[in-house]
Amino acid sequence: MGKRVVVGLSGGVDSSVAAHLLIEQGYEVIGVFMKNWHDSSVTISNDCPWIEDSNDALLVAEKLNIPFQTIDYSESYKERIVDYMFSEYENGRTPNPDVLCNREIKFDLFLKTALELGADFVATGHYCRKETTSVNGSEFHRLLSGKDVNKDQSYFLCQLNQKQLSKALFPIGELTKPEVREIAKTIELTTADKKDSQGLCFIGKVKLPDFLQQQLQPKSGRVIEIEATHEMYSNKIGDSLIAKSTGFHYSESDGKSIGSHNGAHYYTIGQRKGLGIGGTVEPLFVIGTDVKNNVVYTGQGENHPGLYRSALFISNDEIHWVRNDLQLQVGEKKSYLVRIRYRQKLQKATVECALEGLYISFEVPQRGITPGQFAAWYWEDELIGSGVIQ
Repeated sequence: MGKRVVVGLSGGVDSSVAAHLLIEQGYEVIGVFMKNWHDSSVTISNDCPWIEDSNDALLVAEKLNIPFQTIDYSESYKERIVDYMFSEYENGRTPNPDVLCNREIKFDLFLKTALELGADFVATGHYCRKETTSVNGSEFHRLLSGKDVNKDQSYFLCQLNQKQLSKALFPIGELTKPEVREIAKTIELTTADKKDSQGLCFIGKVKLPDFLQQQLQPKSGRVIEIEATHEMYSNKIGDSLIAKSTGFHYSESDGKSIGSHNGAHYYTIGQRKGLGIGGTVEPLFVIGTDVKNNVVYTGQGENHPGLYRSALFISNDEIHWVRNDLQLQVGEKKSYLVRIRYRQKLQKATVECALEGLYISFEVPQRGITPGQFAAWYWEDELIGSGVIQ
């Protein structure tokens, strides 16, 4: 019998095929379904997504003839992910639960469970790759983009460390989504044609406002429209890298009141839907929020300068390097490719290390840079590091 691998069977086609490929490669495979959510009160349909997914995972395990069990992480998920999300939204930031889910649940709690089961590795159905290299006698694990550029999920794993990567396998990283589905059909897996899951990680399709209102109470405030005068933005920013990276700061005197909202903490930069107010000429977008004073700032049109920034900042306590040997020292700067959200095309940028943290300056101004989200930087197809945008 080969080395033991515990596969996170999510009930989807990707993890199903990952398990199959590992069996073909000679591993002893165990399937585990992670139950991380049980509150159906905020789901969009009456379905209970985790039960359906768990049943699909069980059917796959039976088809592949591997041991299977469900493990309940819902209490830890609430503490580590859900409570963090509420805190971030309350403070006017927009968190990324999928990145946290991988760092805190899949590659921490789940990894520990797998090791207790005597596993040598854990495996998931992520579209990414891992390579091991040696630098000056030391071994490092490289986190690489998936071969399918349309499905690359390396961004979601941007917070993993070397210890976690050393125990991780990504069996479908060399495949495209159509190839994965074809394999599933060939071996007659029940998940072959199952649609990809949507919504929050491990929760399913959720009404986010309803979800947030479980703890964040509605609170009426003013919506202020800021006119798109480029001169104002030039005066506010100038050439200062610090100013460029911290974004625009508005006051109510900068614009005019055009209506009300139900809580600044429900809104995020770049958001269009949910305001309930239309622009007089072009659609309205959120260009800033002030949760302290409960004000939402908006601007008309896709090209409103308030939607764009040319730089961002990550404080020292939020910087994560996947490989310490590539860490920049104070005063150093390097050109990287940077992504500020999943599925965004990689953008050319300069990453500069200062005493207070990292500054990332883009060749082309970026739309909707959002505090609380993760920026990840790459060298070619290797993910080098990441951090929470301030």
